[in-house]
Amino acid sequence: MGRGEFAGRDLRRRRQKLKWLKKTWKRKKLRLKDKYDPIEGSPQARGIVLEKKTLEQKQPHSGLIKCVKVQIIKNGKVVTVFAPRDKAINFIDEHDEVTFEGMGGSQRGQMGSIPGVTFRVTKVNGVDLHMLRKGRKEKPKR
Repeated sequence: MGRGEFAGRDLRRRRQKLKWLKKTWKRKKLRLKDKYDPIEGSPQARGIVLEKKTLEQKQPHSGLIKCVKVQIIKNGKVVTVFAPRDKAINFIDEHDEVTFEGMGGSQRGQMGSIPGVTFRVTKVNGVDLHMLRKGRKEKPKR
């Protein structure tokens, strides 16, 4: 700790230097989320489905994860998006317009054992995916 008549200056400089060790503060100051986030800070985004694909889960789990490759409309970036729950992939076809959101992993990361996938589908052609799965609504033809 600083002591003496001019110790305040030393304390302030030390605090400024140590702030950079905090991950959250550093990310905010260097604007890393804006730089690397494919949906550019927004909570949801729309995109066009390019292809359906399956991914294998990470160790210790086994199974196939149903995903779709989506090109985001507003910036043209391509991301992999998870189709949640049972039989959801059957309601998503190529060239459909899907709305997707983040899955909520820590620090914009993945959820659980899904390798590198951080988004999940919420709507297909403007209709809620959950309603399609339950059979309460039909997918509109485009």
